[in-house]
Amino acid sequence: MPDTNDMDLIREYADCDSESAFATLVQRHIHLVYSVALRFTRNSEDAQDVTQAVLIILAQKAGSLRHRTLLTGWLYETTRFVAIRFLRTRARREIREQKAYMESLLNNSNPENAWQRLEPLLEEAMSRLSEQERTLVALRFFENKSAAESAALLGVREWAAHKRAARAVEKLRLFFARRGIVVPSAVLTTTISANAIQAAPAALAKTATAIAFTKGTMASASTLTLSKGALKLMAWTKLKTAIVAGTAALLIAGTAGVALQRARAKAASPPYSFSGYATPEASVQSMIWAADTGDLEKLPACVTSEAMEQFRDEMKGKSPGEVSHALVAWANGMAGYRITQKEVISDDEVHLHIHATPSADALHSGKAVIRMKKIGDDWKWAGDVN
Repeated sequence: MPDTNDMDLIREYADCDSESAFATLVQRHIHLVYSVALRFTRNSEDAQDVTQAVLIILAQKAGSLRHRTLLTGWLYETTRFVAIRFLRTRARREIREQKAYMESLLNNSNPENAWQRLEPLLEEAMSRLSEQERTLVALRFFENKSAAESAALLGVREWAAHKRAARAVEKLRLFFARRGIVVPSAVLTTTISANAIQAAPAALAKTATAIAFTKGTMASASTLTLSKGALKLMAWTKLKTAIVAGTAALLIAGTAGVALQRARAKAASPPYSFSGYATPEASVQSMIWAADTGDLEKLPACVTSEAMEQFRDEMKGKSPGEVSHALVAWANGMAGYRITQKEVISDDEVHLHIHATPSADALHSGKAVIRMKKIGDDWKWAGDVN
């Protein structure tokens, strides 16, 4: 199987600075990286920038990868990190435009257009899976490996790989069904398998290999900035995992207290990410993400029209820069937030009790009860509960 000696090539590159070993790895996996990046950015040039940044990161971290690392899963997760960083800094995804686009696609019920309906939401759907499930889906339906091959690479029995794949596919199917895209599991997997991987531009492999081999010194300023930002994000995530593990050890040892509270707060803090609007909790996360971009135009997708009008009235007379600062200050004040209680008022209204550790310039005290209302299929913030 082609993946069996990926880590041997990594070792050869890391130990001997072998450009041929690195070029072989690029040829094997560049289509996966490019395709995931393309689904995030929806723009070929942006996807190429993300691809180059991922390969720079691979070149820089090759010596620290463990021998048991499964490179397909590592590249998939790294591409997600880089693409999310790209979207956050460039703010290229406009929520309202995407929703309008989806509505136009959903009006066409022709089965031949299943991929057109699934593709814009595929990466959001994948984000609802665990890392292990995403790796399995990438192996089975992106790279079209057999269940036996996937099981061998993951180090599990074939029946376990079948069971985990079926569970992941069912999660994806339900995600799409809640958004009006109802397809059987067999159609879903067949459609993804046939369309999930698009060929990267012919020259990209050669260009990306050359740039990554120099650790990014030949990269454009934007690509180098993107790779550096993603490396910081990956380091933060690793630190957050270590903090969570450390707090668990403290809890087992009975050494709870101030140190435990601080560790929990740090483990729950930014970076923020878009999580959709399918649940009240996800919508709150998306609202913080939207505010953290400082872009007022992203908020209408997260809040009711009445709450939006109230906010605009509060911001009346302020400059765009002041409004942007107010949004970011609110998002920063939500660092380490947690939902302590959920009150179900009705099928379309819940109240969430939220506790956060506000920053010095936050616009709230750190504790609030917020009203979430369901509008259509989406949950939106409707203001604080008095």
